[in-house]
Amino acid sequence: MGRESVPALLRVLSGERLDPPPVWIMRQAGRYLPEYRELRTRAKSFLDFCYSPALATEAVMQPLRRFPLDAAILFSDILVVPDALGRKVWFVEGEGPRLNPLIEDESWRFDDAQRALQRLAPVYEAVERIKAAIPKEIALIGFAGAPWTVATYMLQGRGGDKDVARRTVYQRPHDVDALLDVLVEMTAQHLAAQVRAGADCLQIFESWAEGLSPVLFEELILLPTKKLVARVRELGVTTPIIGFPRGAGAQIAAYAQQTGVTGLGVDTQTSASFAIASVPKGMPLQGNLDPQTLVVGGQALEDAAKDVLFSFKGAPHIFNLGHGITPDATPENLARLIQVVKGGV
Repeated sequence: MGRESVPALLRVLSGERLDPPPVWIMRQAGRYLPEYRELRTRAKSFLDFCYSPALATEAVMQPLRRFPLDAAILFSDILVVPDALGRKVWFVEGEGPRLNPLIEDESWRFDDAQRALQRLAPVYEAVERIKAAIPKEIALIGFAGAPWTVATYMLQGRGGDKDVARRTVYQRPHDVDALLDVLVEMTAQHLAAQVRAGADCLQIFESWAEGLSPVLFEELILLPTKKLVARVRELGVTTPIIGFPRGAGAQIAAYAQQTGVTGLGVDTQTSASFAIASVPKGMPLQGNLDPQTLVVGGQALEDAAKDVLFSFKGAPHIFNLGHGITPDATPENLARLIQVVKGGV
């Protein structure tokens, strides 16, 4: 197969520099699209939406119909993993996810990983459907939350301030270690199943990497992620893996060098020059436009996008945001952004 027949995203993840770079947008299927908002009304809950292969596939296809994007990403949620492990998960409108907090339980028990995988069968069916529906030049990204990020939600029952989860690390260290081990195994199986169903590459979302001391960063982020990547490889997965440790700051160097990820997602607060200097030479980088520019639009959006393009000239680069697109962004602004990235005037 010639290089030109390989999806652009996968070429960059193999270390190639492309101009213009491939582009996709975190949360590209979502509430900023009116057709998504209508689609969402067809499921009684957000998790029901995620577990409906037909609805999940349609959500993925909506932005691809509007925009010349270079990748599709599975429509799901990082909290399907604790849900499958037997921890009740629900979503409060306007507030986000809720779980029964583990910190309120004296002992922590979880369902068997193989049984949990069976519960996630609709997710893998969605991957198969999406893969069959998208053109061959568009890469399909599977994903999961990193162990510490998912553990944070499980420990305190919600997102937001992570103080409760961090305190639990000191109060119940052995329990937290055991929880992270459960999540490493379950997440590895979940990612491998997505690849078997057709995912071309994977992304690990470490949404809560900020605010950790170097000691805790190693214990909660580096070691579990390294175990996770190694376990995914043990399961026979050879596809590229993008790690996105949002808020890691100066610790992205250790993350890029020690975890085994193929590429690094760069958040908005991190400069391209710092990222390029921190990672192993030639590591693909993804990011890092400020999502707020897609709300504002106009010259501010165009200038910011061009600055990102220029700043990452020294590396294999996938254009993306430094965090997910927000519901108050507009489809028109995203269309303009992609024009700018792809060389339109």
